Amino acid sequence: MKKTAAVGATLAVLLLTATAASAAEGKVKKIDEAAGKITLEHGPIKNLDMDEPMTMVFKVAHPAMLNSIKVGDKVMFDADRVNGQITVTKIQKK
Repeated sequence: MKKTAAVGATLAVLLLTATAASAAEGKVKKIDEAAGKITLEHGPIKNLDMDEPMTMVFKVAHPAMLNSIKVGDKVMFDADRVNGQITVTKIQKK
């Protein structure tokens, strides 16, 4: 029983570490709902080997993600390569 708890705790730590590595901070500069894209001024995105802050356009995984944010919002987001495109997979206001 103790081994199962230890394994579960280890997996939880690994999951949180992986999530933290893919999370980035940014500011919404533009939203293009029709194209399903968002322009973000953002800090480093470690999982994509982006070490320098920059502003770039991202595709969003689901257009409905854009409904809860507006230009000027500070956000936390996850981005990854999806079908060859850098895509925001999760976003929320800070």
